Amino acid sequence: MSLSQALASAVSGLRTTQTGISLVAANVANAQTPGYIRKTLNQTTTAAGGAGVSVRVAGINREIEQFVQRQLRTETSGGGYADLRADFYKRLQVIYGDPGSASTLETQFNNFTSALQALSTSPADSSARYGVLSSAQILTQQLNGMTQSIQGLRSDAEQGLSAAVKTANYAMQQIARINQQLATSHSSDGTAAALLDQRDQHIDQLSQLMDISVSQDDYNQVRIFTGTGIQLVGLQASQLSFNPQGTMTPNTLWNADPSKGNLGTITLVSAGGGGLDMIANKAIRSGQIAALVDMRDNVLPQAQTQLDEIAAALAKALSDKTTAGSAVTAGAQTGFQVDVGGLSSGNTIRLAYTDTATNTQYKFTIVGVDDPNVLPLKDTLSADPNDQVIGIDLTGGIASIVSQLNAKFNGKIQFSNPAGTTLRVLDDGAPNKSNVDMLSATRTVTTLSGGSAELPFFTDVGTPYTGAMSTSGSQSLGLAGRIVVNSALLGDPTKLVAYSSSIDAGDSTRPDFIYNRLTGAALDYSPQSGVGTQGSPFSGSLPSFLRQVISQQGAAAEAASNLAQGQDVVVNALQQRINDGSGVNIDTEMANLLNLQNAYAANARLLSAVQEMLDMLMKM
Repeated sequence: MSLSQALASAVSGLRTTQTGISLVAANVANAQTPGYIRKTLNQTTTAAGGAGVSVRVAGINREIEQFVQRQLRTETSGGGYADLRADFYKRLQVIYGDPGSASTLETQFNNFTSALQALSTSPADSSARYGVLSSAQILTQQLNGMTQSIQGLRSDAEQGLSAAVKTANYAMQQIARINQQLATSHSSDGTAAALLDQRDQHIDQLSQLMDISVSQDDYNQVRIFTGTGIQLVGLQASQLSFNPQGTMTPNTLWNADPSKGNLGTITLVSAGGGGLDMIANKAIRSGQIAALVDMRDNVLPQAQTQLDEIAAALAKALSDKTTAGSAVTAGAQTGFQVDVGGLSSGNTIRLAYTDTATNTQYKFTIVGVDDPNVLPLKDTLSADPNDQVIGIDLTGGIASIVSQLNAKFNGKIQFSNPAGTTLRVLDDGAPNKSNVDMLSATRTVTTLSGGSAELPFFTDVGTPYTGAMSTSGSQSLGLAGRIVVNSALLGDPTKLVAYSSSIDAGDSTRPDFIYNRLTGAALDYSPQSGVGTQGSPFSGSLPSFLRQVISQQGAAAEAASNLAQGQDVVVNALQQRINDGSGVNIDTEMANLLNLQNAYAANARLLSAVQEMLDMLMKM
């Protein structure tokens, strides 16, 4: 080796060793820095004449297992989803209260029925009457307060979505910016390694918000996609937009059709300018954003529906009066007739007939409306999965009702109005006729002295609850937040007993009716409440439905907590594996530093020897 080659070898060795020492110093200095990846030197030998004569820095390595990193990001997304859902369920359980405590809905309902029992025993006792009204008011206030709390949780979810979208946009912008910077950097540049660390932190942050996949090219640039394959980031970042609503009520609902929904949605605007509704297209399936959307649009609205079903059951169990049709014959035709006077919007007529040619029975729930814009009605409006729902406009009177029904049934059975407000239904009288099996009408009693035990004990802020339909939905929507004790009843507690002027103050007929209806009457509940299914809706007493709701909510909260705990274990295990492979070990770095110092000293000694030899040559 010539002196010039020796000198070049020593200088390159010093430079390489100096770079290595700088990396060790950076590793030690950032040992506790979150997201920092340990750096090592990638050096290579340069040759001349077939022999290695010097060394140079080929690149700076980031010590990380990319496969584990991908797994961690996937599980981080799942962990963000599970943890946030568990937190919301925990807060929802606080609203329902601890089972058996004085503040729970079940306790308030039991206090109400206990007061009713006391009134049945002593109908003439004024203190027993006031006890019933007081406990009823507490029960309605409990439902009102729970509704406000649930809508408060939905509002928190809405605000959380707004904050998450802002965070996601910032992360995507930073990833795109670093992609552009890396296009002009070299792998041997320490700045590039630092940029990669920064980019990984932003990608990790994004993975907590939504499910993503990452692809990297040969130039260290990445493309980020959603789990469904929609590109978020390349050299340019897409932009998420969100339009939050200020006030959250039970009527504030999301719908894929913007004309029907009134809740904010998340729109992705690509770098090219195209827009995509991320919620409508189910483009985000995991992460905190998916959890917030699920709580806001599904879980919490269902909890509200359960409260609304309880409120509706309280009202209609006491105010609904069903009249069975009486059998009637007209020549060769047979059927039933019933008085439909006093039907309000939302009240129903139930009808069944059998087609004897096929021996098939058909059941119908005929629902009255006062706004034809809501027609036609969906079959899901009825809890019975085996019937068809028909909406009729009540505003035209009995003649219009008959005309509408004859048009609907097209002669298979025949409707008429023999007198007053009587609705008659007859078979067709043909040999292969359709037999009318039953007919009944259910109307809402709206007065306290209607001559029967039924009464409008609870109202919708003063309006009788009939289940009326409007363009904004059913009257039951949000009823739990509006239900109150009838003000007329509060003003005259004697009406808890006296349903006509001839009723004695000690008559227990109405108190017994109220107690029996609220504790034992079989009522139908909407499958949208989550209790029962569309094919097998829940039917039972109000206490049994209430127990089902409490049990279901408790089970859901426990399942969410267990999922979060299991997901946390997976995320922590993967994070620990990343830390073990990519974290800085001070002892290891000190050992590397000693080796580098020895290498530096050896190169320095070679440099000194070359200098001495050059000096000797110069003197010669």
